[in-house]
Amino acid sequence: MSRQRIEDVIHDVLRGGARERALEFAGHLRANEMLFERGRGYWEDKFYWLVTYKNEYVCFILINDAGEKGASWTIWSDDSPSNWFEDFPLDERMKEVAWEHVDFCGNCGGDCAPGARKIVFGREFNNVCRTTMKFDDPDAEALACAKKMVDIRKIDISERGVA
Repeated sequence: MSRQRIEDVIHDVLRGGARERALEFAGHLRANEMLFERGRGYWEDKFYWLVTYKNEYVCFILINDAGEKGASWTIWSDDSPSNWFEDFPLDERMKEVAWEHVDFCGNCGGDCAPGARKIVFGREFNNVCRTTMKFDDPDAEALACAKKMVDIRKIDISERGVA
């Protein structure tokens, strides 16, 4: 599979508002000094990117051009070793959006099954996937939340003094 830039794939695969929001998100990541790395192994033949900051994972992005609904895209948060999402101060609406996007374990065969107990912005959840949050085809409000999660993760990495 070619090493296309994510923006090229977004332009080629997604349409309408999904394209606009995905390009906006990629731009937000680049403006915040994030790097994109194409997935390997299982993900190598898919449009999948690992997004890093200072060599630590921030999020993961999949652009799917073969779904039943047509083209779509997904953002997963990183489940870092710190507790960056437990009690970071957010306004109530942003917390609600984050809670609506908690990624519950689907017993996919990954090493997180059957999920874990996690505290997400002050609320406890059970059976949460290794990737704490998942945004499928995010609308404008969900995209704002995903961008905030990236910003919080960047703060977490910077505060821990990662080089």
